[in-house]
Amino acid sequence: MDIVTQFPRKVREIENIFITLSDGCRLAARVWLPDDAEANPVPAILEYLPYRKRDGTSERDQLTHPYFAGHGYASVRVDMRGSGESDGLLADEYLKQEQDDCLEVMKWIAGQAWCTGKIGMIGISWGGFNGLQVAARRPPELHAVISLCSTDDRYADDIHFMGGCLLNDNLQWSSVMLAYMSRAPDKALLGESWREVWLNRLRHEPLLVANWLKHQRRDEFWKHGSICEDWGAIACPVYLVGGWADGYSNTIPRMLSHLKCPKKGLIGPWAHKYPHFAKPGPRIGFLQEALRWWDKWLKCVETGIMDDPQYRVWLEEPAPPEPFYETKPGRWVAEPSWPSPNVTPYILHLNAGGRLGTDALPETRVEGRSPPSLGETCGAWCGFGIGPEKPTDQRIDDGRSICFDTAPLAERLEVLGAPRLNLDLTVDRPWAFVAVRLNEVAPDGSSTRVSYGLLNLTHRDGHEKPRNLVPGQRMSVTVQFNDIAHAFAAGNRIRVALSTSYWPLIWPSPEPVTLGVFTGASRLQLPSRAPRAEDKKLRPFADPESAPPLAKTFHRAAKGRRWVERDIASATTTYRIEEDMGHFTIDHIGLETDFVQRESYRISDTDPLSAEIDISYRISIGRGDWQTRTETRTLMRADKTHFILEATLDAFEGEKRLLSRQWHERIARDFL
Repeated sequence: MDIVTQFPRKVREIENIFITLSDGCRLAARVWLPDDAEANPVPAILEYLPYRKRDGTSERDQLTHPYFAGHGYASVRVDMRGSGESDGLLADEYLKQEQDDCLEVMKWIAGQAWCTGKIGMIGISWGGFNGLQVAARRPPELHAVISLCSTDDRYADDIHFMGGCLLNDNLQWSSVMLAYMSRAPDKALLGESWREVWLNRLRHEPLLVANWLKHQRRDEFWKHGSICEDWGAIACPVYLVGGWADGYSNTIPRMLSHLKCPKKGLIGPWAHKYPHFAKPGPRIGFLQEALRWWDKWLKCVETGIMDDPQYRVWLEEPAPPEPFYETKPGRWVAEPSWPSPNVTPYILHLNAGGRLGTDALPETRVEGRSPPSLGETCGAWCGFGIGPEKPTDQRIDDGRSICFDTAPLAERLEVLGAPRLNLDLTVDRPWAFVAVRLNEVAPDGSSTRVSYGLLNLTHRDGHEKPRNLVPGQRMSVTVQFNDIAHAFAAGNRIRVALSTSYWPLIWPSPEPVTLGVFTGASRLQLPSRAPRAEDKKLRPFADPESAPPLAKTFHRAAKGRRWVERDIASATTTYRIEEDMGHFTIDHIGLETDFVQRESYRISDTDPLSAEIDISYRISIGRGDWQTRTETRTLMRADKTHFILEATLDAFEGEKRLLSRQWHERIARDFL
């Protein structure tokens, strides 16, 4: 990445300023401005998050916001109510209060002498979500949005549920929030009130997973903040950006299909990061691309960005299964609109003998029962590109699944979109799910996961009103895979693998399930796309640029690892993750932080009720004699009728424990 030190306009930083809302709550903000902005006002770009500008996002903020300011924008990074050095309490994700506060923040920004009154919102993940949610409120100050790695549907396509199945990231994310939100505010900014602010937050810290688990179907709780409830609410232009290694790539083509406003979509090979520093590569000049968007919609400068194709993606070439890729081979392709008439269905039938072919053979029935531990090769639901997160060689899980293979392909097959699997099946339990994987098998036998899909079969008629299954009764269902852009190589085979468990990605059914599949009646639909001459004429992206990085002094280097342990005697498998983010000082403010997280996902090979997740965090923040530490731990298990949650939070000033809290919850299972 090229580091830019000289910009068209000199940059001035306001390291911290408080924005006072109508109820007296103060939100902490960091602002980068062209030095002459008061004399020559500029549009503003807002990033609005709960992740602490002071330390949590300071590294990426430093790469991005000064760059925008140097090109003629006021770039404003605001900590939401209850986070960082802002006042108040944060009770949950995406509440109306969060949106209301943002509307007031935009009025404040638009009223500053350095602002023209036009504002754009940018954000990744939470910031990408609330950019869309605020846009649906239609504030007059908001003229454009860049939303990265976000969703239009908080139930069907977020970190909580997938296909009506409970993602284990639901608990993991709650554990992250418990740890993140319990960190102390910086005494240097709040003075002696820091302890009172911190203790107030700690006393009111919610165990978010308990709230989320009380909503196991798509109810009003999840519909709030889901822009798919009213596509027409968003009128300002929206640029949607994501990556194939991220958990939110499906939402981009779906939003392109439904949004009525000016819109564009971009999906690269990236994980859950901004594309100018994301992995896997190739990285792009995302900040230059963003400036083309901002200049068009905030400065009325014609940049040609709307003349580019509406939907552009990185079409990935076959690659051996690896837990980490520095770069994914492929090429850029594009469609003028989405859905595209250039994509047509390619049908393959699941046939007897584990064959997958273009002709449907006479119907037969095959059965399989997956061990609860199946899934150790699944990788992360949402990768961050920082370690061994990608799916590994699928042969371990393929061998415990019902598989169907094509013959070696006679010619290359390129696909773009969401594959679908139409299944005729039976199960022998009233609650069950099916996990389906689309793999590419090389001549050496290695199996690379290309995409996957999940369906809680009690949700076969929708996510709002699940109903029991009738054991042994034949049913027809459609399972949608995650969207992909992929080329299957000539000589390789396409494999469909089906299972009734997928641990540690999702929580298991309460009982082992036997799945029966009717071959000849079940089929795979692949969205086939022929290469287009127009792809070779696409405007190339610029090389990645950024402002100079944040200066940090490391006292212990960051490191991480993932591994699997098997206890042969007890037939138990444990999937472990350790992420040590290191011990370092942010040089310009002298703030030290030390961060270690550990996760354990344990399950028996025979009993799904043995499933247990144990996640702990230790985070220290301090400066000189002022030192704070929080230690959190969250555990989850289940019996046949209830989820069982336990959590602890301990907060220390120096070595003195200031506060200790415990949670114990039993929440009824609702068709999960």
